[in-house]
Amino acid sequence: MPAFPPRIGAWRLLELRSWGSYGTVYRAEPLERPGTSPFALKLAHSPMDPRFLREAELLRRVRHPHVPRLYDSGLWENSSGTFPFLVMQWAEGVPLYDWARGRVVSSRQVMRVVAHIAWALAATHAAEAVHRDVKGDNIMVRPEDAHPMLLDFGAGDFRGAPTLTEGALPPGTYGYRSPEALRFQQRFWRTPGARYEPGPADDLYALGITAYRLVTGAFPPPWEPSEIREQEPSLPTVASEPAEKRVNLSPELAAIIRQLLSEEPLARGSAAQVAEALEQAAKTAGPEADQPITHRARVAPAMRRSEPRSTRLAWVRKPWVSAAMGLAATAGLATVWVVHEPRNPERQAPPWPPEESARPKQDKDSADGGTSLADETLASMVKMEQPQLTWQGLEADMPKEPLPGQARPPCKQRGAVVINGGCWGRPENSTPPCGEGDYEWGGLCYRPILGKAAPATSEPR
Repeated sequence: MPAFPPRIGAWRLLELRSWGSYGTVYRAEPLERPGTSPFALKLAHSPMDPRFLREAELLRRVRHPHVPRLYDSGLWENSSGTFPFLVMQWAEGVPLYDWARGRVVSSRQVMRVVAHIAWALAATHAAEAVHRDVKGDNIMVRPEDAHPMLLDFGAGDFRGAPTLTEGALPPGTYGYRSPEALRFQQRFWRTPGARYEPGPADDLYALGITAYRLVTGAFPPPWEPSEIREQEPSLPTVASEPAEKRVNLSPELAAIIRQLLSEEPLARGSAAQVAEALEQAAKTAGPEADQPITHRARVAPAMRRSEPRSTRLAWVRKPWVSAAMGLAATAGLATVWVVHEPRNPERQAPPWPPEESARPKQDKDSADGGTSLADETLASMVKMEQPQLTWQGLEADMPKEPLPGQARPPCKQRGAVVINGGCWGRPENSTPPCGEGDYEWGGLCYRPILGKAAPATSEPR
């Protein structure tokens, strides 16, 4: 079998561009019109993967110049099964954060780019759909004219679509979750069948996180439940660490980012209102909006360096992930950039379908969506992500010591084992790829067992 099939349906495959947990993306051209502009063909790894059917239907509903157009979809018959594929508009450019990092950017430029994405969200919401994974890695920007495209609708949802995943929260990236989603998770993570339904306000909060990170190079302080904030009033918040405290911004852009990061969903407005406000500000802002965005002398850390071991762990569905955030902050990782390396034209394409051992591990923060189209449509590079500061990537390797709040030997829970001085249990799905927040050890999946949480009135230890 060739490294990749020479043709699928009415499309000739020219080059493999990227691959992920659920799909592989090729640069393709129509058989009847060779040499025309390239298209992105996304081929599923699993037979009849329902994610592809849902993504195709969502893209059919959303037509906007800043959303890739769907040109074709179908099924490819192979000796291994029947595999769905999508053919989309090719998105030329680089991911949003890389675009900003490689140039001098002003507040006016940022407002124009973010306004385009807000209009793309407005079109999505008008189709009774939500994106559910708005972030810089899913926005491609064409360098020559700063034309952005909102990509990767594989995590999206629309009215009447079937539910494909389980859990209190649907797929998405934790660092971009809204406060209302995290409150729901905090309250109902033990309730069977409870499921949060994201709405347009969730997409707008994620857009606010994206804009904050775009201008500062860091995530804002994470949302904390009121119980935690009452116990530790010194905790940094989005309000106490606004973007303009870290970098020099025009007041118009700073105000819109604060609005998007409002804890109250209704205060964020609609995507169309945000887009109009950004466009108006870009037109009327004074000379300050044309100044380069630069860091102020004092850059406050995104998280505390010290973390009480008892209080934070009781309030989130995956307490050990919160603990991992604390470990990252303790290590002083205040700013994390997504790192890319130039695409190697000599790199050999993997066999198709990929062998299980050769497939990249699923991104545990966006587990529903399949291959990220931010990765899939790179025109000149392939993304190689490093571990992130927030919820991303920190659960991949078994910690060398117990996590904060983790039970220590003697381990009293049935079936518990001791690994690196901490008590660990086996989740229901104990075969890799492991679930969100689980760790792989010796070819099996393990979940940390938490010690008894201190009462809410106790003092931090």
